[in-house]
Amino acid sequence: MADKSESRTTTDHDEIRGWVEQNGGTPASVRGTDDGGEAGVLRIDFPGGAGEDELERISWESWFEKFDDAGLAFLYQAERSGGGGSTFFKLVRR
Repeated sequence: MADKSESRTTTDHDEIRGWVEQNGGTPASVRGTDDGGEAGVLRIDFPGGAGEDELERISWESWFEKFDDAGLAFLYQAERSGGGGSTFFKLVRR
């Protein structure tokens, strides 16, 4: 059986959205980095994180459009090594 604390990398929208929502997160971008109608620097806003001062919530549609256009993949920790949810993730090049 695989260690659940290991990191996984995916480009699957459903898998990303499921993990983010399961851990209380919402799609966001860094305020002031948007370009016209396009999302800015992508982030996930988790409770207790940077919050509204730094992040602006955006739709999943906008988030994934930027994600795909930028050729990104989502690296995340499925579960903390001691058990329980994790909010560790990183956006990496495909």
